[in-house]
This record gives sequence, C-alpha cells and structure tokens, in this order.
Amino acid sequence: MTKIEVRKGEGLEKALRKFKTKMRREGLLDEVKKREFYEKPSQRRRKAEEAARRREKRRRRESE
Repeated sequence: MTKIEVRKGEGLEKALRKFKTKMRREGLLDEVKKREFYEKPSQRRRKAEEAARRREKRRRRESE
C-alpha cells in the first residue's frame, strides 16, 4: 500500500501530487494498466520481442 505523509497545513493539491508521483515511481499505474485486460502469452511474447527490437535500434543509433 502506498502511503504518503501529509504535513500540517499542506494543501490537498500538493498531497495529491505527492501521491501521484510516488505511484508513478513505484510503477503501480503501469501494472494496473497491464492487468486491465487479459493478454495471451503469444501477444506478450510478441510485445516483448518488439520492445527488444526498439531498444536495440535505439542503442545502435546512440552509438553512432
């Protein structure tokens, strides 16, 4: 469970911004989006292979 400490006199907007930042850092929103719909193993594999291709392409471009 993600928790944040809200100081006395701190506004709701600031507390909400802290909460969202912490959620993003922990990767919880990405996890929720990933689990929103069932993904077949073949789709998961294809997505992983495509991501690997993009990483390799980016790595080659940066080394030039």
